[in-house]
Amino acid sequence: MGNCVIVGINWGDEGKGRMVDLLTEDYDIVVRYQGGGNAGHTVINEKGKFALHLLPSGIFREGVVNILGNGVALDPENLLCEIADVESKGVRITPENLKISDRASLLLPWHRRLDGLEEARLADKKYGSTKQGIAPFYSDKYQKKTVLAGELFYPEKLRSHLTDLLEWKNLTLTRVYGDEAVTGEELMSWVGRFAEKIKPFVCDTTDYLEKASASGKKILFEAQLGTLRDIDFGIYPYTTSSNTLAAYAPIGAGIPFAKIDEVIGVVKAYSTCVGEGPFVGEMTGAEADALTEAGAEYGAKTGRPRRVAPIDLVATRYGVKMQGATAIALTKLDVLSYMDEIPVCIRYRVKGKETGSFPFPDALDGAEAVIGYAEGWKCDISGARKWTDLPAAARSYVEMIENAIGCPIKYVSVGPERDSIIIRD
Repeated sequence: MGNCVIVGINWGDEGKGRMVDLLTEDYDIVVRYQGGGNAGHTVINEKGKFALHLLPSGIFREGVVNILGNGVALDPENLLCEIADVESKGVRITPENLKISDRASLLLPWHRRLDGLEEARLADKKYGSTKQGIAPFYSDKYQKKTVLAGELFYPEKLRSHLTDLLEWKNLTLTRVYGDEAVTGEELMSWVGRFAEKIKPFVCDTTDYLEKASASGKKILFEAQLGTLRDIDFGIYPYTTSSNTLAAYAPIGAGIPFAKIDEVIGVVKAYSTCVGEGPFVGEMTGAEADALTEAGAEYGAKTGRPRRVAPIDLVATRYGVKMQGATAIALTKLDVLSYMDEIPVCIRYRVKGKETGSFPFPDALDGAEAVIGYAEGWKCDISGARKWTDLPAAARSYVEMIENAIGCPIKYVSVGPERDSIIIRD
């Protein structure tokens, strides 16, 4: 097993964290390569239950080095809170097992403020931001108006750079939104309280990864969110502001010359979605409430109830293709055990015509789900550890998905714990 990327196939919230935590046993390094603190990866293991937002999900494995790559929206304030929370539960975090790319840009205090101001301005046309500053951050990054983590080692240049950025950013805060300006004292105080404290973790991670790769170390790349939230190929504009695809992993990790050997796409046994935007086949009423409760479908970052729907074979097939998935991990199969029959979105109906292809984002607003049904198994499967332990109806459901999406399902999760997994040969 060589270098591997773990990605979300659908809208995010598929269970990537539990798969990274599981598979890290076979890897030396885990790298987060995009996104920021706007989504959570839930991990349950012998150390407890954790909702990670910035820390890579390999942080619980002894001897594994975890890296925040240059593609990450690095929020020092939230990262320090997360480190403190994880360490309070007995997980030691040092510069030996956590490294931050010196080319990662810092998410500054005004990014969160601007996120909230813009969502308020949009009112009923909002994009469903988590208000963690992600869109303003990436906008600034591509305008070349962010601060790199490595600048912390050059304090005079950093102060001058921040002064220039402050003048520019205050024009937006005061003249566009009518908000209060940020003072230089406030900004430098923030740098001292938060940014300076992550400095021991900052280093040339490209050099580190290049040497590690040359010595035969295996790298696991961890994505945030899923295909349909990708800025280029997702349900624009209801996307995140970075590339969630496996093809971006080497770039966002800082080693664009690295070879990817395997892409494991994570798919939930039904569909969930946090935030705004089209969601074909969305359940409502008692049907939705039952699935939400059975799956404990509440956002790890926001606590908001996730929108729920049957598994969407159209969107999943598209996600598999865009990610270049070589294998699938199917999560939360056990949640469906209460159903007599299981609804499945097998096609879309767009403008009166059925299609198995995922359409352009604007066409999704009027799309309807064509629903088929699979037989339920009506028994507890959480104790299954072998493929043959599953009832025939559960195996048939997995095989139906596998055939429809054209990618082998190698892992079947039957619970949130690390060992609640079936590995198919």
